[in-house]
Amino acid sequence: MNAMEELTLELATSPADDTLDTGTAASAAAVAAVEEAAPEAAPVTQLEEGKIIDYITGEPVTASKKEQVRQRTARALYHEHGISPADMARDFPLPVATDAGARKRTKKADLAIFAHDAEHTPENVRRVIICKPEPKLGRNVIKLRDPEQASKDLEDLKDLMGGEERPLCTDGLWTDGLDFFFLRKTIHPTYGPQYEDTADWEAAPESIGSRAVASHQRLRRAEPERLKIAFRRCHNYIHGNEGMPKDAAFWQFLYLLFTKMYDERISRTSDRPARFRVGMTERFTAGGRDEIRKRIDGLFGEVKSVYRDLFKPSDEITLSDKALAFIVAELSPYDLSATDIDAKGIAYQELVGVNLRGDRGQYFTPRGAVKLMVEILDPQEHEKVLDPTCGTGGFLQETLNHFHHKWQKQDGTFGFPDDEEQQLRYREKLREYAENRLFGSDFDPFLVRATTMNIMTLANTTGHIVHMDSLAFPEGGDRFPGVAVAKDLFPLGSVDVVLTNPPFGADIPISDVVVLNQYRGGVARSWSRDKATGELLMSPSTVTTMAPEQLFIQRAIEWVKPGGRVGIVLPNGILSNPGPTDEAIRRYILNECYLLASVELPVETFIVDANVNILTTLLFLQKKTQEEKDAAQHGAEKSYPVFMAVAEKVGFDRRGNPLYKRTPSGEIVMETTEEIEWINVGGKREPRKLTRSREAIDNDLPIIAKKYKEFRKKHGFPGLAAQRAREGQDGGQR
Repeated sequence: MNAMEELTLELATSPADDTLDTGTAASAAAVAAVEEAAPEAAPVTQLEEGKIIDYITGEPVTASKKEQVRQRTARALYHEHGISPADMARDFPLPVATDAGARKRTKKADLAIFAHDAEHTPENVRRVIICKPEPKLGRNVIKLRDPEQASKDLEDLKDLMGGEERPLCTDGLWTDGLDFFFLRKTIHPTYGPQYEDTADWEAAPESIGSRAVASHQRLRRAEPERLKIAFRRCHNYIHGNEGMPKDAAFWQFLYLLFTKMYDERISRTSDRPARFRVGMTERFTAGGRDEIRKRIDGLFGEVKSVYRDLFKPSDEITLSDKALAFIVAELSPYDLSATDIDAKGIAYQELVGVNLRGDRGQYFTPRGAVKLMVEILDPQEHEKVLDPTCGTGGFLQETLNHFHHKWQKQDGTFGFPDDEEQQLRYREKLREYAENRLFGSDFDPFLVRATTMNIMTLANTTGHIVHMDSLAFPEGGDRFPGVAVAKDLFPLGSVDVVLTNPPFGADIPISDVVVLNQYRGGVARSWSRDKATGELLMSPSTVTTMAPEQLFIQRAIEWVKPGGRVGIVLPNGILSNPGPTDEAIRRYILNECYLLASVELPVETFIVDANVNILTTLLFLQKKTQEEKDAAQHGAEKSYPVFMAVAEKVGFDRRGNPLYKRTPSGEIVMETTEEIEWINVGGKREPRKLTRSREAIDNDLPIIAKKYKEFRKKHGFPGLAAQRAREGQDGGQR
């Protein structure tokens, strides 16, 4: 390479380009019809410090801890239960009786839900919700309460439900964002109002008919934030209420999550009814909990029989009946197969990352960086993708999400929830891709197991995640069970795309001679400088130790076929240190590959997610053919431009708090978003859109992805292989 072109990014304060892609004319017309039928007020464009936008009214409100719980709840009522924001009210006053029953006083329901399209009066209230501030967690796990332990709080909820005076108000919810208590009210002709603890809400008349409406009989798609809360509640209940260590609690949860996915698949492909379920009151009685235990133990026995490579006969669900009933009640309402891949992936990665952080330099890659890397390398459906240090599976997960969004755009429905036909079609395509062209490996057997379960939740297959030492592969490491599988499915030189964040650090050096010998012809050499000229000189001494990230550069390049692409996270030192070893590695990279892009990340990226103070760069490479390497050696390589960018902000500060775009006067910049659900209107399926204002996150990474696409569209890809691909000579396309 003889020249580089540095791209200067203009990181403006305008919102990132993540608006709805309506695709086909039919979809655009449908959205236009929705807009005409339900016009929205002008969105807020600026926001004072300490304010958030109310989901119901669209107006700014103070962002108290209680308000944040209310906002999450209102959003879930729409996305999960199909309740229109127009049928909700905040701080709605309701008359309640005093203890003596003679006088009336007024209490406010934090959220009141009315009959659909009915006047907002006490007589039309169908459900009431009390919201409390979320407890401050810190590093502690909050012990979740049973309904009997929350009896005083539930008395307040009963007051708001109104007894016999509001017979149509049948459902109540008390929540602080961690505890959720549901009450169901019935009116007995003799004994008056009776209140029953339930696991969830039944479908009710105020539903607007979303296909994701919740009921005891029908599963619903999970709203991302609520799914994260559900996963966290499950883990916290096991850890805090059962007295289990965090890692043991984590694996118990994963056993049940995997069992849930298995039950969904079996019940969907056969006439057998779902067994991973809880009756509305079943978890609150000893007999009901016993029935739950029998169903789940039988299911888990089937799981262990079917997935013998993943589960050992000794694996058991050791939770108490009460804990088991709690977890099943939390997970059973959700249709995880139909829930958005990104929502499941966010919830899963957050829980796995907290519990399985390694001690061998494994810094699990933040989602923003993962998404950027996948967008830049843009895997195609015919290409094989590998992460040889897969950790918890973030790159593999995002690759599947990448295809899902691509198919939605092809169908003209990006931004819409998938309909039932799309769910089935996409699920099968994801399964087929994961089984044939998506691969991962890791040195840590626990991470291999966790990633395999992750792929199952995303693609309804365990895929091919193997346990092996990727640096020792293929000559060493035969003691690992995954080596033979890897040699068969993804030998060196067979992969189209490698995405990886290798373990870093001189404190975990590689000194195994068998391993180092595989790299003697590449990066594992000893170098010095000529004192007079400063030129690199190869030293006769033998290298006895190297940092793992240095070796992984060569291994990643070796794994892709000529013309294949590599995306790798590296510490900045390799790319900037003046020492002879690092310079030699840089020369190795340029001899073997075209440099497609380099994106430097700020220190916040890994401080928050890995608690390490390290500067990193995302390096993107395209492997040269032998013909291209020969041309370069003879001085015949053409100059080519390289995309280079520095990300200064990634959406959060060093403490993990959101980082918002601001006006010159310091006010938070707002952006407009669109939320769409399918609803049934007179038996006809129609889209419903809500236009919302939200704080604009200050994140350079989406802008960099957009600029890279513009850059690549203008300059194309370097080299003969890319030229032939564009001309269709090798049957490939990008």
